[in-house]
Amino acid sequence: MSVKVRFAPSPTGKLHVGNVRTALVNWMFAKGQGGKFVLRIDDTDLARSTPEFEQGIEDDLTWLGLVWDERYNQSKRFDRYEEAAARLKAAGRLYPCYDTSEELDRRRKVQLSRGLPPIYDRAALDLTDAEKAAYEAEGRRPHWRFKLEGRRVAWEDLARGHAEVDTTSMSDPVLIREDGLFLYTLPSVVDDIDMAITHVIRGEDHVTNTGAQIEIFEALGATVPGFAHMPLLVGADGQALSKRLGSLSIAEMRDQGYEPIAITSHLGRIGTSDPLEVGASVEALGSSFAFSKMGRSPARYDTADLDRLNAQSLHVMGHAVARPRLAELDADLGEGFWNGVRGNLQKFGDVIEMATIVRGPITPVIEDAAFAAAALAALPEVIDETLWPVWTNAVKEATGAKGKALFMPLRMMITGQSHGPDMATLAPMIGRERIVKRLKGEAA
Repeated sequence: MSVKVRFAPSPTGKLHVGNVRTALVNWMFAKGQGGKFVLRIDDTDLARSTPEFEQGIEDDLTWLGLVWDERYNQSKRFDRYEEAAARLKAAGRLYPCYDTSEELDRRRKVQLSRGLPPIYDRAALDLTDAEKAAYEAEGRRPHWRFKLEGRRVAWEDLARGHAEVDTTSMSDPVLIREDGLFLYTLPSVVDDIDMAITHVIRGEDHVTNTGAQIEIFEALGATVPGFAHMPLLVGADGQALSKRLGSLSIAEMRDQGYEPIAITSHLGRIGTSDPLEVGASVEALGSSFAFSKMGRSPARYDTADLDRLNAQSLHVMGHAVARPRLAELDADLGEGFWNGVRGNLQKFGDVIEMATIVRGPITPVIEDAAFAAAALAALPEVIDETLWPVWTNAVKEATGAKGKALFMPLRMMITGQSHGPDMATLAPMIGRERIVKRLKGEAA
């Protein structure tokens, strides 16, 4: 069987780390199996869906490397949902309910006061045609519920193992609202059938819904797909993600300078037995993915891990890959420069500061004028790759300084900073003219 999965975001907001993790795991599973990844835009809520958010979803997935094989909009498929609803109505599995939200709330409170589970009592099934007509005459419009069979629904979950849901403990789910709007469940099942989706992969908060959805698949005479329900994300402290972190959008992360491979490596490997290291590519992540590696505990989302992976991705990036981006930042000073500074980058944009150190102008930091004068006097006339060891040895002989007392003042004087790339690489790039000016205390 050829694997085919789907990611079905709503274009009512930006993609954040939670739903991108779902998209990523779907993509990795499909690509690791040689299958297909479907992007299905859940825009049935026409009032809240926007073209801007839809475009943002596409842009984010493309930037992350999660390219889709097929793409659909649910808003163009209402006729199929109407056909499925008609079939369920004709089979007696979809029935009209005229209860108001206030009436339902009162009944739930009564059930709870009696120690009963607050599930829908199916009172609407007993309505006569005359009673329905009376409600209609009042101006009420029905919402439509799917009649569950009330049994134990079982499946073998790729992430959780054997799973069961007892639908006797559930309210019959509402599939169509009073205003005729289809809720998520029916369009999702119909689309999964029509698009031949083989596996539905999502968070474990959907486990209970799966029992009802399997019954809908069966009621429509369709083959039930496989399911995988992943543990949810928690923060570094093991607590539920804060609203800020839980809604951190990919667009924001891109603006903050995170690399796509760092994001996908982080989200693709947390909560698994794989080492939390940056992947060679998103395709390599897919090739190594397996649900058997996924633990049952919540996956810890720690920005410190993301920062480490982001730096790691830059430290191994070749100049050929970096060159176009360096050019955009006016910071392409050659392959030697890139190889010399990349190991000190946390975000790609840090390279601007590195380029400024090399070509200036920077303000030198001189704490000891006599030491600076001695360093200037010892500066070799010929500047090549031997500059740093030859020069520091000469300054040591002239001043008696050694170790940190030797190297730190020199770094501060010619870079203006107490840290940075290897000076043996950096100093020759700065050149003798700038070094001389900086040793004299001049901005250069």
